[in-house]
Amino acid sequence: MLFYLRNRGPGRTPLDWTTRLKIAAGAARGLFFIHHSCRSPKLTHGNIKSTNILLDKTGTACVSDFGLSAFAPPTATPKSNGYHAPELLTMDTRKTTQKSDVYSFGVLLLELLTGKCPSVVDNGGTGYAGTVDLPRWVQSVVREEWTAEVFDLELMRYKDIEEDMVGMLQIALSCTTPAPNQRPTMGYVVKMIEEIRGVEVSPGHEMLDSVSDSPSVSSDTYRASE
Repeated sequence: MLFYLRNRGPGRTPLDWTTRLKIAAGAARGLFFIHHSCRSPKLTHGNIKSTNILLDKTGTACVSDFGLSAFAPPTATPKSNGYHAPELLTMDTRKTTQKSDVYSFGVLLLELLTGKCPSVVDNGGTGYAGTVDLPRWVQSVVREEWTAEVFDLELMRYKDIEEDMVGMLQIALSCTTPAPNQRPTMGYVVKMIEEIRGVEVSPGHEMLDSVSDSPSVSSDTYRASE
């Protein structure tokens, strides 16, 4: 997925909004399946990032690299790759949680929306010099009520998608809130994404309904960019 999003050379076909929405939905369903495939112990992915989201010939997103993070050597100071939740920066990176997975997924959504690298963002004309992680940059722009400046310019060519993009931005912001207990569960994230126009409901949607899946996020957080 990273190649398709980053490659902006001649002859390259841009990722349109429908494709990005399909990628987000497929990745969300994959992570939801991991979180709910085992009751005990609760499973986590631990390394959600764009290079671990693979696309098949139909553009369907598949989550890869599951289970490998447990074999990574422990480090005294975890190296942030832009996707790690804030709470992981003070602990062993192997001690991931489902809520830290949700944060990483939120960064992935922001990457799809902005077309920017998750760990290096230029000031973009907003007055924020230097580099900053993607969630903080997006939050700062939204606070200044310049929400339109967040979105990838390649998406601006498509008509009648502004409401959908803002809806996805709200989901991403709720996933990347600093407080883990305020982040939604992946089941709720899947439901929110599938409520956005144009996303085909997954065959396993009945499983979502059968899972007790509290949003775990305040309405104020969800309305952050309204």
